[in-house]
Amino acid sequence: MLSTSCKYALRATVYLMSEAKENRRFSIKDVAEAIDANEHTSAKILQLLVKSDIIKSAKGPTGGFYMELTGPNIYLIDVVRVIDGDHFFFECGLGLKECSEAKPCPIHHNYKAAREKLFKEFSTVSIQQLSKNLALGKSFLKR
Repeated sequence: MLSTSCKYALRATVYLMSEAKENRRFSIKDVAEAIDANEHTSAKILQLLVKSDIIKSAKGPTGGFYMELTGPNIYLIDVVRVIDGDHFFFECGLGLKECSEAKPCPIHHNYKAAREKLFKEFSTVSIQQLSKNLALGKSFLKR
């Protein structure tokens, strides 16, 4: 499944997008608190997201991390690819190197169907969509 870092990255992007209309910028500490992660891990994740142009950052006294409402849609798969890559969606469920339609592992057909459905969801659900529910208080990022 997804790594812990990837889950934090998804939370961070949803959080930042939910605050985009306010044009606010957030420190590493702010983001870490919002997504219930430690600051060190959050800093590494945020740097990767900035380098991949998924989120923005600004330096200085009014700086911080943010997302723009006017940017292109960012899909869950975009964030997953930055942090974990997309191998999860294409590899064997049992980790075999030679698993294929011609030579399937015991769970190949069931896992393939679930994996393809998840890939489709991650490719069509945008961070913008998820952030709307968060901003409206219909969803949450930490318990």
